[in-house]
Amino acid sequence: QVHLVESGGGLVQPGGSLRLSCAASGSIFSFAAMGWYRQAPGKQRELVARISSGGSTNYADSVKGRFTISRDNAEKTVYLQMNSLKPEDTAVYYCKLSYSVVGDYWGQGTQVTVSS
Repeated sequence: QVHLVESGGGLVQPGGSLRLSCAASGSIFSFAAMGWYRQAPGKQRELVARISSGGSTNYADSVKGRFTISRDNAEKTVYLQMNSLKPEDTAVYYCKLSYSVVGDYWGQGTQVTVSS
């Protein structure tokens, strides 16, 4: 069983920064791909950034150059550094663990609100 716990969300002004963390339990973290997704009110959940088990990354066009995903396998944690935040980044942010042997696991989400 895998449990994911996100933290680091909050209220920030436009142009500000936040760092989200997602801590995983279990022993498969280093073998899994990790992703950050977000869901704004009335919209579908969308991929924000993804990092493979080997460290390859990809980003949604809307966040390229502003967000950075990283992972610490020793700490079993994935991070999302978010800079130059915009009001349209407001959403609930979720992390997802993907590993073919066990499937996908989701965290409970953390709210990010960008507003003046």
